[in-house]
Amino acid sequence: MNLFKGKLYGSLFALSFICAGGLLSNGALADTEATFVLPSSQAGATSLDPIRSSLVTLVDGLIYDRLVDQDANQKFYPHLATSWETTADGMSWTFHLRQGVTFHDGEPFNAQTIAWWIPKFIGTENAFLVSAIDKVEVVDNYTVHFVMKHPDTNLLYNLSSGFMGVPSPKAYDAEGADYGVKVAVGTGPYKLESVEIGSEAVLVRNPDYTWGGPLSANKGPAKIDKLTLREIADSSTAFLEFKTGGVDLVIDVPSDILAQYKTLNNATIKSQAGFGIYYMPINTTVEPFTDIKVRKATALAINQQEIVDSLFNGRGRAAHNFLIASLPESKVDPKLNIAYDPAQSKTLLDEAGWKMGSAGIRVKNGKPLSVTLVTQGDTEFKRLTEVIQAQLKAVGIDAKISVFDSSSIRAEYKKGTQQLAVRSYGWNNADILDWFFSAERLGYPNVSMWNDAKGEALRTKALTGSKTPEERAANFLTYHEYVLTQYPFAPIYEPEQSVVFGKERLTLPDKIDGPQFTAQTVLDISIKE
Repeated sequence: MNLFKGKLYGSLFALSFICAGGLLSNGALADTEATFVLPSSQAGATSLDPIRSSLVTLVDGLIYDRLVDQDANQKFYPHLATSWETTADGMSWTFHLRQGVTFHDGEPFNAQTIAWWIPKFIGTENAFLVSAIDKVEVVDNYTVHFVMKHPDTNLLYNLSSGFMGVPSPKAYDAEGADYGVKVAVGTGPYKLESVEIGSEAVLVRNPDYTWGGPLSANKGPAKIDKLTLREIADSSTAFLEFKTGGVDLVIDVPSDILAQYKTLNNATIKSQAGFGIYYMPINTTVEPFTDIKVRKATALAINQQEIVDSLFNGRGRAAHNFLIASLPESKVDPKLNIAYDPAQSKTLLDEAGWKMGSAGIRVKNGKPLSVTLVTQGDTEFKRLTEVIQAQLKAVGIDAKISVFDSSSIRAEYKKGTQQLAVRSYGWNNADILDWFFSAERLGYPNVSMWNDAKGEALRTKALTGSKTPEERAANFLTYHEYVLTQYPFAPIYEPEQSVVFGKERLTLPDKIDGPQFTAQTVLDISIKE
C-alpha cells in the first residue's frame, strides 16, 4: 500500500463509517482493517517459508502457530503442545498436542504433522534448530516422542522460535520449492490473502481460530478482520505514513525518530526491553583486518556511549559484547568487554605499522588505511554508519560507506569481500553466537568470515556438549569470552523496543508479553468503536 492508497482508505473510512468497526450507511456491520509497519530488521525476507527462510517476520507469526511460546521473562508456555516432559538424561522428550486444531486448508493438525515437519529441516540453514533430534515417534494421534542424538537443553527455546511455525503438510508438499512465495498455510490467527515479497502482505482473520496460547487474553478469533503488514525500511517514510494516516502502528521504531512521534497528538508509545544488538562485523580474512591488532584498534575506536547519548537520545544502552544484557552469558569477565579507548586504539595501529599521515589518515608502506564500510539504506542505519565513519576517522581510519537496500545486502555479504559493516540482530538466546560466528556460515550470516579452530571447538561444546541449562550457560559464556578476545566485531548499541500506535484508533494490551512484538500481542489488539 502506498501513501496515496493509505490516504484514500482514510477518506473512504470517513465517508462510510460512523467510526472504525462501526455501522455502514445502510446499517450493516463494517469489517475492521488496520495497517502495521514491520520492523526494519524484518525487511528483506524472501519467502514465508519458516523452514527454509533465513529471515522470518510478524507475518509468519500470524500465519503459523508454534508448539511452544515464550514470554517477556523468557519462560515457556504451551501452545500447539499442551504439555511436555523429558527424561533425566535429556535423551527423550514427549509432547502432548492440542486437539481440535485445523490448518487454513482444512487439514487436521496432529502427531503425524510433527513426524512430517521435523525432518523437513534437514539440509536447510535452520537445521540446527532440530539437529539434536534423532527421530520422531508417533505414540498416538496427539502424542509424539522425540528420541535425541544428544541432550539439547535449548530445545524449548528452539521450538518457540519464529522459524518453528508449523506449515500445512499438504500445501507445503504441493508447492515444493515455491512454497512461501505466494502460498503460506498454517494454523495461526490469520490467513494469507496476498503477498508482495519485499513490500507487503495482506492477511485476513481465521474465523475458526480458538486456540490462542496463554500469553493472549483473547484466544481467538482475532479482533481485527484484515491486516496489511508493510515493509518500510526508511524510518522517516514510516513516520510520514503514520502522521498522514497511511498506517496505524509502527513496530520497533528507532530511538532517533521517537521524538518526532511524540509531537503527534494521536501517537502512543510503548517500550520494552531490548531484543538485540547493533554491531560492526570486521572481516577477519581481508587486509588489514587479518592483523588482530588492527581489528582490536578498530573496535576500540567506537564510542558506544556517545552514540547512545547523541544519536539515540539516551534510549537503550551501550553494548560492550555480543549478547543482550538480560542473558547470563553476557556477564563476561569485565576486562574482556569491548569499550571505547582511543589512546589504546592509536597505539595498536602504530604497533601494526600504520603511522598517522599528514592528512589525518594512517599510512603503511605508502598505502592509506582506507576501508569499505557497508550498511543498509534505511535512515537509522545510514545515520549510525556516518557516526561510526567519523569515529574511525578520529583514529586515522578512512572508512568509505557503501549503501545497499535490504533485499540485496545479504547477497553482498555472501561475497565475503566487504571489510567493515554496520548490522543488527534480534535474538534473545546465546546461540546467536553460533549463527554469526560459525565457520559453517561464512559470508552470511557470518559476515566477519571468522573461522577459528579453537572457536569452533568451543562452539560445538556449547551447542552439543551441555547436559543441563547451567552447563550450557557456562559453555556459551566461555565461547563468548573467546570470541571477544579475537575481535571479529565491535559492539555498538542495545536499543529498546518501541511500538507507536494511533491511540484514537487502536487499543493495545497494557503489557506486551513476549520477548518482542508477536502474534500473541496482535490477538489482543482491537479497533476502537
